[in-house]
Amino acid sequence: MAGSDARALSRALLDLCRSRKLTIATAESCTGGLVAGALTEIPGSSDVIDRGFVTYSNDAKRKMLGVKATTLESFGAVSKETAIQMAVGALEEADVDLAVSITGIAGPGGATPGKPVGLVHFAVAARDGRIVDKEFRFGAIGRSAVRQRSVLEALRMLMELARGPQQAAKKRELASSVRTRVARSPRRKAATRPVKKPIKPKPKAE
Repeated sequence: MAGSDARALSRALLDLCRSRKLTIATAESCTGGLVAGALTEIPGSSDVIDRGFVTYSNDAKRKMLGVKATTLESFGAVSKETAIQMAVGALEEADVDLAVSITGIAGPGGATPGKPVGLVHFAVAARDGRIVDKEFRFGAIGRSAVRQRSVLEALRMLMELARGPQQAAKKRELASSVRTRVARSPRRKAATRPVKKPIKPKPKAE
């Protein structure tokens, strides 16, 4: 099921990006390139996918994506801060329109106090400045399951970013326009008709 979901999401994402002329780069740690693999499995993906960074070590995150050493020291590799810098780094290094990053603990080992197995941080960044990050705690559901669910979530986040803020902005604009029209429209008064007086019959001539 997860595989078919990933294929369907990948196709939809590629079609959307193709129609909007958007390009993508991925920056992956715990998924080891599975997001890039899901996307490039679809024929014709080369007109959307530029490249993928597999930055498993902290050194790779620093050298390939420009993640700051102070960020890794202060927050750790599995953190919101690192995920954001990974996504922004991929965006800049690849010179693409959209980028996604994933860093987490797939298990079975690697847990630390406050960071259990199944903790995964995601971030997506767009050329127009939008950045969205999410944290998921999938639990100890198995290494493969954590990685598969991470791929799906990364694809969903890219899809939302690719759609852009236009639809939401249009809805707000429309709602604002309607409110303005309602506020400015004068309340119609009920039409009143003058009451006609009864016509008295003229007296007959005798």
